[in-house]
Amino acid sequence: MEYSISPKEFEQFRALIYQECGINLNDSKKTLLVSRLSKRLRTLELDSFQAYYDLVADQTESDEFTLLLDLVSTNKTDFFREPKHFDFLREQILPTLQSTRRVRIWSSASSSGEEPYTIAMTLYDSVPDPERWDFNILASDISTRVLARAASGIYEDERVRNLPPEIVERHFLKGKGDRAGMIKVKPHLIEMVRYRRINLMDDTFPIKAPLDLIFCRNVMIYFDHPTQAQLVAKFYRYLKPGGYLFIGHSESLQRLDQPFKAVAPTIYRKEA
Repeated sequence: MEYSISPKEFEQFRALIYQECGINLNDSKKTLLVSRLSKRLRTLELDSFQAYYDLVADQTESDEFTLLLDLVSTNKTDFFREPKHFDFLREQILPTLQSTRRVRIWSSASSSGEEPYTIAMTLYDSVPDPERWDFNILASDISTRVLARAASGIYEDERVRNLPPEIVERHFLKGKGDRAGMIKVKPHLIEMVRYRRINLMDDTFPIKAPLDLIFCRNVMIYFDHPTQAQLVAKFYRYLKPGGYLFIGHSESLQRLDQPFKAVAPTIYRKEA
């Protein structure tokens, strides 16, 4: 069965998704929405998008609504994506934390885990005695599907094909037998990362200690300016004085009324 969505139905989904997770679907996303949700309608044997909307609209805490958000979320990432950010972490931030050897980082849109594991690799490889440091990386996403994959630490080996061989050998296990063609993150990295589903539109986050660093890369491009400003203000509250916010290469805070100071392209600091 082929499904089509009416302007009214699309507007209903757009308003619901914006309200719950801040993603702003413009008219150009209509085809994407139909494509990603049609399979779900077939599975549930529903005859229209209106029927699916009626199912999820009043149950925003349900598994089905979480699945809806999974389907409309974009989860494209790579290991060491935007490498200058990790150079800055290694060269500019870690030396300032040498006295305490305690690092708290939030990867706030961790997708399938490549970003938080890259952070973990950077931390581990940048100090001579990593076992004597207190590294803690919170990795979150709105998609439970990608969080489950991230927590497993298992990927196709092509995901690390462009990494230096010594990094792959140090931090990954290669699959054998029926696991051939797969790699798994080694335990010393998995132990540094804890995964949790967090909706960035929530008023507060389950974070108790002030953070040294927040990664929120290539997420705000899906938000409108008011939503971006609200999110940046929340990040500011959760960072310790002198903490850093990293955003994506196609993003900027220049048009927002916000208190951060730019210190490098797409890197911002909460002044001490």
